[in-house]
Amino acid sequence: MNYQEAVEYLYTQAPLFQNVGQEAYKEGLYNTISIDRHLGCPHKLYKTIHVAGTNGKGSVSHTIAAILQASGLKTGLYTSPHLTDFRERIRVNGKPVSPDFVVRFIERNRDFLEPLHPSFFEVTTAMAFSWFAEQEVDVAVIETGLGGRLDCTNIIRPVLSIITNIGFDHMQFLGGTLAGIAFEKAGIIKKNVPVVIGEHNDETRPVFERKAEEVKTKIVFAQDNCKIISHKYINPSKVVYETTEYPALESGLAGLCQEKNANTILNAIDLLRRKRFVIQEQAIRKGFRDVCRMTGLRGRWQLVSRKPDIICDTGHNSHGLKYIARHLEELSSRPGAGQLRIILGMVNDKDVTQVLALMPKNASYYFTQASVKRAIDANTLKEMACEAGLKGGVYRSVAQAVSTAQREAAPEDLIFVGGSTFVVADLLSMPDFFIHS
Repeated sequence: MNYQEAVEYLYTQAPLFQNVGQEAYKEGLYNTISIDRHLGCPHKLYKTIHVAGTNGKGSVSHTIAAILQASGLKTGLYTSPHLTDFRERIRVNGKPVSPDFVVRFIERNRDFLEPLHPSFFEVTTAMAFSWFAEQEVDVAVIETGLGGRLDCTNIIRPVLSIITNIGFDHMQFLGGTLAGIAFEKAGIIKKNVPVVIGEHNDETRPVFERKAEEVKTKIVFAQDNCKIISHKYINPSKVVYETTEYPALESGLAGLCQEKNANTILNAIDLLRRKRFVIQEQAIRKGFRDVCRMTGLRGRWQLVSRKPDIICDTGHNSHGLKYIARHLEELSSRPGAGQLRIILGMVNDKDVTQVLALMPKNASYYFTQASVKRAIDANTLKEMACEAGLKGGVYRSVAQAVSTAQREAAPEDLIFVGGSTFVVADLLSMPDFFIHS
């Protein structure tokens, strides 16, 4: 078995949620606990930090990992989904898991795994925990896949838990109210493990407070302890924050939503320091500034080409896309700004109508569909968009939409590509496409 065969085995033996959706989801921890015991409970060999939330958990996880790495700690990072290569999910000090290990893990464990019929995420989580143990990491930042309470990452006992925010997403699994979704996310809160809540509202705060009281742990609401004073965009992919502790804190993540993520991270760093993590100001600055280079993070307000600027973002629900829409409207209203062009595709289990209602009306749209089964047909998306007052053409692939938008755009125009993680993945997979560093 070679690496490509191993990955194909994972996709076929354990269906991938990002491709097929609900039928790939398995609720509960039975398989995870069984696999973990079979492997010798590798996650107990290093410290962990657990990150959940509707949006922002990827940005928060990567930035904290970069800060810890800059502090001299050998740092594991487990996130999902991947964009172009399975190995993106599992990293140590920014380097993806070895292809040989992926093969070796499957060959050694397939006889045990197959009778369990585990999900793709259950197998991948076990693989990540094992890789981090083999690499003897000091700490691993672990991002939940979906929810928290029954997410298969929730067997860890972290030194810190973080819940970025609560919004409407995956309601078929997590519930149809914000309080219900918050209850599922709050499942990662554990006894005597402090927790940072990035954003809250009147509906979600009591849920978190009850859980923290139940397990007798410290809870910090970052929203009540705002460390960001102001921000200034240097260019489409760089922002500088004035904070209460670090003047001119430069960040390589410049989306409008990132201010809230930055505040969550700074509150989390305070708690990690109290846990005797030695984290100097220099490491914080380096982690914020160089997060993409250090961890391989892509697709978060990423500038991929110039003249015209092409920006992509993996935001994919109304909670996340409202910030994107606002940022796009700000950029397109600046003096000298050209035409705003939006390449949009979505998947069939998202709040499509709410998203379309948020999107800028003054843009030219290129409706498309990503190369996954869950993608909404581009014609259907266009029909729904027309009802929301959005106008544009239909393109059968992301590549066709991008090349058409580039051809039609003037140098001063702005092209945005998004609506789905998989649209961004298709963009970043385009052959011979110049990716801005």
